[in-house]
Amino acid sequence: MQRKPHSPTLETIRMVERTLKDAQQVIKLAELKRRLPRKVMHSTLVRIIDYLQEGGKILIGTKGILWVYIPPAELERLKKKSVIIR
Repeated sequence: MQRKPHSPTLETIRMVERTLKDAQQVIKLAELKRRLPRKVMHSTLVRIIDYLQEGGKILIGTKGILWVYIPPAELERLKKKSVIIR
């Protein structure tokens, strides 16, 4: 009998998001695990990483994981400060 995969809670997803965002650099999965305030099962963490990648919040490369999401309000602020080059 196969076990049903564990579904992460919203609290756990948010914790992983905050940790990745606060890193402000590419980090390996092992480093992410160390930086999390509490332990998360590996399979659960992988599901969260997949979810964040599908949502366009992170990029996964050969050197690790990088937070790339910019909220719409922040994008608008950046657009207003930008210079148009023609």
